[in-house]
Amino acid sequence: MRGTIRMTQQEVDPLGGIAAVPLVAVGAIGTTSMAVALTWWHRSEIVFPAVAVLAVVLVAAAGAIAWVSALPNRAPFTVERLGLVVLLGLVGAVAEYVSTVGRNRYLHDDFGPLSVGLLLLALAPFCSWVSLLVAGGLSAVVVAILGIGAAGPAVTAAPVLSFGILNAVAVFAPASAAAAYSATVVNETLAWQRRTNAAALEHEGALRTGIARSVQQGRVSVLSREVLPFLAQVMTADRITVADADRARDLADALRRALKAGIESTWLDELAVSTTASRGVPVTVHDEAGGAAQLRDEQRATITALLAWLTDEQRAASVTIALAGPLRDESRITILARRGAAPLARRDLERFLAVARAVGLRGEVAPAGENVRVEFRHDA
Repeated sequence: MRGTIRMTQQEVDPLGGIAAVPLVAVGAIGTTSMAVALTWWHRSEIVFPAVAVLAVVLVAAAGAIAWVSALPNRAPFTVERLGLVVLLGLVGAVAEYVSTVGRNRYLHDDFGPLSVGLLLLALAPFCSWVSLLVAGGLSAVVVAILGIGAAGPAVTAAPVLSFGILNAVAVFAPASAAAAYSATVVNETLAWQRRTNAAALEHEGALRTGIARSVQQGRVSVLSREVLPFLAQVMTADRITVADADRARDLADALRRALKAGIESTWLDELAVSTTASRGVPVTVHDEAGGAAQLRDEQRATITALLAWLTDEQRAASVTIALAGPLRDESRITILARRGAAPLARRDLERFLAVARAVGLRGEVAPAGENVRVEFRHDA
């Protein structure tokens, strides 16, 4: 698993990432509105109107790409997308500088640096703190150069360097705040997950003990009900018949199956047993290749949450989970739920798919008559 230095809120808290998408939309709309308003405000300084319009369009495009890239169906948000957003914002800042070159009297009404800073702040839940600091630092250097270049015609007695610092702060301050937010949320979420996992491991240990006990009891039951009476019968018989030999073979197979079930049991098998016992909904697992053991912790949590939701409130009358081995470096998990008394809303299932995409499970949902079929794919 990647270190915390590269992790984002979207990865450690997928639901929180989904909830943060509207904030990106607000940031995109806000930066575009600010660009339009400030362009109108300093219209008297504009030398090239077409370039000024281009600057606004570029900032709007950066905001739109940021919002689209943050949507749940496009998770996870990548560093390349962040780079594209920042690049468009910086080109917009350059275009604004060119549109007012030679007549730009003040820097406080330039939207270029502010737009980049606000977009970085809006993308804090989707980027690691390192990527935010790097993007903010590089952007600050670019806009600082633009500020120094605009200092010549400015009507002020301030030092030239102060223009570069003013522009750089407009970008780096929001980027630093975004990085601090990202680092804090990731660390706090991971700490909470560690505490939760410790409790879950304790519960799992108790569950495994119960499963092992039930398997042991199953073997003892076979012994007490079948094997021991048969041995007593054989011991007192004058001779062993062909039927006795067949019966002995059947009992040996029964014991072998009970032993094999205990050895090959995975976390998914145990989850199915506990869910069936607690919810009263039959859950069947087909995993001949043991693919459930290959899933990461966050992927297991996603499957567990979906199974808990399906078996709650009689949404599903029964659930079948089938895991297929690697095919072209891709493994598949198919969950087939037979509809129960409560409705299975596709929109609710789509939320689970959005969370799954954030942890590396590419999924799709499709109705199949009386059943609902959810299929996940992940790299083997």
